[in-house]
Amino acid sequence: MIGFIGRRVAQALLVLFGASIMVFLLVRVLPGDPVDLLAAEEGATAEQRALLRAEMGLDQPLPLQYATFILQAIRGDLGISITQRIPVSTALVEGLGATLQLTIAGMIVAVLIALPLALVSALKQNSVWDRMGTVGSMFGVSMPTFWQGIMLILLLCVAFPIFPTGGIMGSSYNVPVVTYLPIVDSIIAGSPDAVWSNIRHLVLPAITLGTSAAAMLTRLLRASLLEVKNQDFVDALRARGISDGKVITHMLRNALPTTVIVFGSKLGTLLGGTLVIEVVFSWPGLGALLVQAIGARDYPVVQGAVLVATIMVILCNLLADLAQGWLDPRVQYAK
Repeated sequence: MIGFIGRRVAQALLVLFGASIMVFLLVRVLPGDPVDLLAAEEGATAEQRALLRAEMGLDQPLPLQYATFILQAIRGDLGISITQRIPVSTALVEGLGATLQLTIAGMIVAVLIALPLALVSALKQNSVWDRMGTVGSMFGVSMPTFWQGIMLILLLCVAFPIFPTGGIMGSSYNVPVVTYLPIVDSIIAGSPDAVWSNIRHLVLPAITLGTSAAAMLTRLLRASLLEVKNQDFVDALRARGISDGKVITHMLRNALPTTVIVFGSKLGTLLGGTLVIEVVFSWPGLGALLVQAIGARDYPVVQGAVLVATIMVILCNLLADLAQGWLDPRVQYAK
């Protein structure tokens, strides 16, 4: 198991190194120059622009800029935001907490929807329930998340004002930051009203993200269960008089490895959906921070935000690999 984990971690580090090069270069080819934007706002002269460019390190060759960036990133120093003039790591930690809260809530919604739908569809194959689940999952996969979010806002915030249109909690609540997860900080602060405000603001973004993920997860888990359903060990369990609940448990255990590895590889798409949802619902996470930084040509924030998002995707894939190895020990010894 240790060798298996070591190989997966080495592969993840190699992917992260390649991603850091791509992030660094792609940010540099964006149209616009942060020095020109700042100089235009301050009315700087040519000499002041040159000093500002040297201060930000943009006058150095690209290889040297990348070496400085990667060495500082290894130490946890992602630089200073050009527009906000605060450490990039501070801005990213605040946005990352909000993004993680939304992602966890969306995954809970996805599992609560996908698990029963996949079980019913697989156990009652070709029935009305199976066809309804298939149509619903296809609709969920093909429906753009931003459109779904806008429709939920129009229906449940404008037509029927049940939930707030955006934000992470009411502006009247001042919760001390401890974990950077707003709902957890509200619980620590002992403020039930702030917790309830967090939940109300979280419902629509979590449903938007969760239904999109649930559609994909339902299709994957249904296909895996159908493959497992007709295997000999299932007939043997039923012949021994094992209860249906235990048989379903054994089926899930054998269907999960394939589902986990495929779903883990799709988490990058879900993360992209999270960034879009954050913009639609004015959710102060990495997505909103990244959009603002791109508009302001804030190189350090863009590099840091994309790098953190890349690390999240790599970690999700790494955890999916490790989970598959734990669920199916044969994977650990495969050459």
